[in-house]
Amino acid sequence: MGYVQSSAPTGAGECDALPAAPEDAPLSDELALVVAGAKRRAVRDGDRQVDSAHLLHSLLEADPDVRAAFPDPAQVARLLGYLVQRSIGYGLRWQGSVEDSGAVPLVRGGTPGWSPVAAAAMAAGVERAVRRGDERARGVDVLAALATDVESRAVEVLGRAGVDVDRLRRRLN
Repeated sequence: MGYVQSSAPTGAGECDALPAAPEDAPLSDELALVVAGAKRRAVRDGDRQVDSAHLLHSLLEADPDVRAAFPDPAQVARLLGYLVQRSIGYGLRWQGSVEDSGAVPLVRGGTPGWSPVAAAAMAAGVERAVRRGDERARGVDVLAALATDVESRAVEVLGRAGVDVDRLRRRLN
């Protein structure tokens, strides 16, 4: 599957309420685009925070290495289908609520504009890159981190699309 263009608006100022990335994380150019896309999705969906499903959606759209982590292109199509449906019904129960799977202890104050799960995934992605000897986190680093929180919205979407999350986790690690 090739690059998928986002239909999200790109006007200046629309995402001002959300920060560029948690804790000024060192990001690859590709991952910086993913963060921008996730912010646009959150704003467009009427959410106050970027959550793990916003990140997953943007990762799949913008990063060919993330799409390559799924050996079956049909899985990527199913995932994108579920994620697109988020704004038209699927996921409406998430709207206006903070994603907190309980897997990560909440930090008082947290990262403004980011769900605790999404912020933790970004931080874990940076840590994964450092362990690998890379100074910048990449999309697959964040995908690997997203896959570790079994109670996250991203993992829920992965499961609904038929992805074996345990196998994905093993493949990425």
